[in-house]
Amino acid sequence: MKILTVAAVFAAALAAAKDVYADSGLDALFKREQSTLNAVPTGRLNNFFNFNRSGKKAKPTEVKFTKAWLDTIPAAKGGDNFACLAEALYFEARGETVKGQFAVAEVIMNRVKSSQFPNSLCAVINQGTGRKYQCQFTYTCDGHKEVIREKTAFERVSKVARLVMDGATTGITDGATYYHTTAVRPRWSKSFTKTARIGVHLFYRDDRFRTALNN
Repeated sequence: MKILTVAAVFAAALAAAKDVYADSGLDALFKREQSTLNAVPTGRLNNFFNFNRSGKKAKPTEVKFTKAWLDTIPAAKGGDNFACLAEALYFEARGETVKGQFAVAEVIMNRVKSSQFPNSLCAVINQGTGRKYQCQFTYTCDGHKEVIREKTAFERVSKVARLVMDGATTGITDGATYYHTTAVRPRWSKSFTKTARIGVHLFYRDDRFRTALNN
């Protein structure tokens, strides 16, 4: 009787397994898959698995303060905060120049960033609407229903809203969190630093909160 060593038994089992693998067609399948894999360019594989990607960020939108430029921007859309900002720009600044509209949007965004005000666009815009004429933005508490009648004007200010929310910055108000029209002179304006005059609006910054705003 022939006695097989452990090594011989293992070799025989491995040979049998190879025969089964070949007979089952798995060997041919493996070769086809290997051939397909080898045909894919290395660069495509690296991109698929996110290897060696540069991670470049999209460049900020270069803002141009013209209606012609705004008209080249796709129609804007968004959620509740977008709707609040677009509405605020329509009722507060639709008669302003495009630069003036960006300035008002910038003030509202600066308020969201400041610890002095609520931390969302809708909350900032609707702050103090419980009493007539005791709110931050008069159109929200003047007792009149907000009706958008100028479609083109609303489409344009909506684009301004979307651009500002998406990170387009201008710095034209130098950190302002307040503004008023040149037709009035509110008492609070004496307490703040005037930063700009754009169109019919004067802009102010509360320097007590400037550090928090810049962080």
